[in-house]
Amino acid sequence: MRIFFFFILAALFSINLPAQIGSGCDGARYRYRIFDDISVDYDIPYGSNISATGTNISLVMDIYQPAGDFVTNRPVVVVAHGGFFLGGSNDGSDVVPLCQDLARMGYVAVSISYRLGISNFFALESSLQEAVVRGVQDAKAAVRYLRKTYTEDGNTWGIDPERIVLGGSSAGGFIAVHAAYVDDLSEVPSSVNFNANGLSGGIEGDSGSPGYSSELLSIFSISGAIGDEAWISVGNIPVVSTHGTNDGTVPFGTGYVQLSGINVTIVDGSEIIHNTTDLLGIDNCFHVFPGAGHTPHAASTQYYDTTRAVTVGFTSRQVCPLYPPICGWYDVDSPPPIVNTCPADIVADGVITVADILEILGQFGCAINCFADVDDDGTVTVSDVLFVLAVFGEPCPN
Repeated sequence: MRIFFFFILAALFSINLPAQIGSGCDGARYRYRIFDDISVDYDIPYGSNISATGTNISLVMDIYQPAGDFVTNRPVVVVAHGGFFLGGSNDGSDVVPLCQDLARMGYVAVSISYRLGISNFFALESSLQEAVVRGVQDAKAAVRYLRKTYTEDGNTWGIDPERIVLGGSSAGGFIAVHAAYVDDLSEVPSSVNFNANGLSGGIEGDSGSPGYSSELLSIFSISGAIGDEAWISVGNIPVVSTHGTNDGTVPFGTGYVQLSGINVTIVDGSEIIHNTTDLLGIDNCFHVFPGAGHTPHAASTQYYDTTRAVTVGFTSRQVCPLYPPICGWYDVDSPPPIVNTCPADIVADGVITVADILEILGQFGCAINCFADVDDDGTVTVSDVLFVLAVFGEPCPN
C-alpha cells in the first residue's frame, strides 16, 4: 500500500513538477565523455522563413544524442555554425566534432541551419546587421521547436526544456550572443526594417513554433562578438567564450569585422564582452588564445581540445549547479571516481523527494548507464523505489 501511495503521489506531482535542475549530475555526466557511441537524426525540419534574396528557406537541425541512454530529461546544446552569414553549414567541421563530443558527454546536441545571405553588398554594414537578426530569429525558432516537441510530441529526444544552451562559432557566436543580450527593439540598429520580408516578428521572428519560449540557460561563443557591449545588462544569462588575439575577421577587442580585408562594421569582441560581464556580475568564463587567428579550433586538435574543455567545463556547471567551477583545459576523457554519499538523491537537489521517485519511474527497466539504479543491482526496478522510500524526506549529509 505504501508503494502504491507513492506511485500515485508521483503521478500527481508530475503534472506540475518543474524540471529537475540537477538531474543526471553524477559528477561525470555532462562534463566528461562517458559514452562511446552516438546516434544522429539528420535534417529535422524546425521552421522556414524568407531569406535575404527573397526565397523561402526550409530550416533544419541535426540532433545528436548518446546511444543506449535511458535518461529522458537531458540538457540541450544548440549549436550554430560559422561562415560570415554567407556560407557554412550545420554539418561543417567547425561544429560537428563538438556536437559529437557533447553527445558522448550525455547532452542532446543540436546543430542548426539558419538563413544565409547578404542582401546588398553595396551596403555591407546594414546588410550584415540584418543577417545577424535573421540568424537570431532562426535560432530562437529552433529553441521554441525543441520545447514544442517536449510538450506536443512526447519528448521525442528526451530533453529537459528548462536546460537549453545556445552557442556557436564565428557567425554562430554572433547569433548566440545577440540572442542572449539583445532583448529590446531599441537595441537593434535603426537600419534593420522589421517590416521587410523575412524580418517580421521582431527579435523573436516568424521562423516557426510561435507561442513557445526561446529562453536560454546560458550561451557559448567561439570567436564571436556583439554589436555594442551596452546591450549587456545586469541579470543577463552566463556566457563562456574563446577567442584568438590575432583574429583578423572578428576583433578580439573593439574593432571592425572584416570581410576579405574590407572593414564592414565596428563590434565589441570577446574581450569587451567579458570585461562587461565581469563588471555587471554576470557569471562568465573567458579563455584567450594568444597569437591565434579566427576559429582556431576548426583546424587544430590542440585548440579544439582546449575549446571543448573550456566550453563544456563552464556549461556543465550551468546544467549542474553543484559541480565545481572549471574555466580552462581539463581531460574530458578522464572522469573522476564517483563517490556518491547520497545515492537516493537522484536529482541532486540535497533532499530525498518525489522528484527522485519520478526519476526512477522515468528509467524503469533501464539496464545500461542507469544513474537511477540506486541499489546498484544492474537494473532500475521496484527495489530502487523501496531504497528511496526508506529515506524519503531526509536531507543528504553534507
